[in-house]
Amino acid sequence: MVRVILLVVAAVVGLLIAIEIGLRVLLGLGDRPIYIPDEEIGYLLAPNQKMRRFGNRIFINRYSMRSDELADVRPAATLRILLLGDSIANGAWWTDQAQTISAAIAQQLQANLPQPFQTVEVLNASANSWGPRNQLAYLKRFGTFDSQIIVLLLNTDDLFATAPTPLLVGRDPNYPDRKPNSAIGELLERVFVRPQPIPGMAKVYQEKGDRVSHNLVAIENIHAIACQNRAQFLLAIAPLLREVDGTAPREYEQKARSRLKAFVQTRKITFVDFLPLFKHSDRPTFLYRDRIHLTPDGNRLVSDTLAQLILAF
Repeated sequence: MVRVILLVVAAVVGLLIAIEIGLRVLLGLGDRPIYIPDEEIGYLLAPNQKMRRFGNRIFINRYSMRSDELADVRPAATLRILLLGDSIANGAWWTDQAQTISAAIAQQLQANLPQPFQTVEVLNASANSWGPRNQLAYLKRFGTFDSQIIVLLLNTDDLFATAPTPLLVGRDPNYPDRKPNSAIGELLERVFVRPQPIPGMAKVYQEKGDRVSHNLVAIENIHAIACQNRAQFLLAIAPLLREVDGTAPREYEQKARSRLKAFVQTRKITFVDFLPLFKHSDRPTFLYRDRIHLTPDGNRLVSDTLAQLILAF
């Protein structure tokens, strides 16, 4: 009887080990990207991370960028571009490092580099749900890295982004602050643990005042920092799916976009609105993986357009 029990226990343990290994190797569970809170920036991806999630490689360098490591002093023959953004620029777990917008821009520019440059670096300073005020705080903290060009890639929701807050980190399942104990544990957590209300977040979401104005001021400050550091500045905005397919256009979004266009025209900022480009696509819905995030086709349209504009500087 004891022998039978031991055999059953051994079989169960062996099965659990096999499941654990399978979840880690096939899905990358058990080693998720983690975040760190920051009172000014709100939160950042924790520096120095490397993993594979759902078949996609993710590298985070020491500056919390989704980029390879970089020299603190830019080599003279290097064209360095700083891309600031949110989850669209970052790509998150559903995008392999080599298929991010920043990587695609670098690949295209490398084949068409103007003299005297020999190499190009596109630094990807981004995180899920960052808005202009998060991006401005990052720029103030770390500087421009001596980039000759700064690209700010927004989406329509970013015009309404709230002030940076660290409250999400370690409380919202999308912003974990620690690695899971096991792949099986993470799977069970994803399936069975329901998100709980986060104390203080209701107040953040009810921010008073004109959010669009707050974010336009942040964009203006980012532009000013670029000018102070003699960097060219490019502003781009991607639409939401409902703006492209016309299923549920919202008047307040259209008004915010009009304000943004007037803002860039007054300040003579180089600007690209991807809304008309997406609408004229043969299959616009194929550019989206959900209501906001882009498929590889969507990333390609964005990276192709940005690369062309960068070469035109």
